[in-house]
Amino acid sequence: MKKQQFISDYAVYDDENELNAQDAELLRYAHEATLNSYAPYSKFHVGAAVRLANGVIIKGNNIENAAYPSGLCAERTALFAAQAQYPDVPVEAIAITAQSEHHEVCEPVAPCGACRQVMVEVEQRHQHPMRIICQGNTGPVMVFDGIETLMPFIFLEKFL
Repeated sequence: MKKQQFISDYAVYDDENELNAQDAELLRYAHEATLNSYAPYSKFHVGAAVRLANGVIIKGNNIENAAYPSGLCAERTALFAAQAQYPDVPVEAIAITAQSEHHEVCEPVAPCGACRQVMVEVEQRHQHPMRIICQGNTGPVMVFDGIETLMPFIFLEKFL
């Protein structure tokens, strides 16, 4: 057996005020998207905003359902809407944030595994990495330069 280590580089900012103007704007849109969230069960409101290569920004939010698997995460809502409206335009960046009705979310919220796999597919489709910007309702911001820095050993079409 040989043990190996995976190391990923990403940036951590104290808050959104340290971000460049484009990333800060996208994060503001993600915060706005949490206000449209439908989360009557978890009370955990997630917002996402996608910036496309043509400059268009599309927001998405989580939508829960009493039949839990029927809901959809904010990240996939935003990415699917972007790809449906602009199928040939690469995604430059996605910002993700959350707030809870139970407590302050002051640590970055990372996308779930299903959302990460969708991000892989979007990057592969356009052969273009996307910045992934994560924050809670407040606090530090993590920025990843492409899905492979957030999710190692991605599942690709070549495995099928």
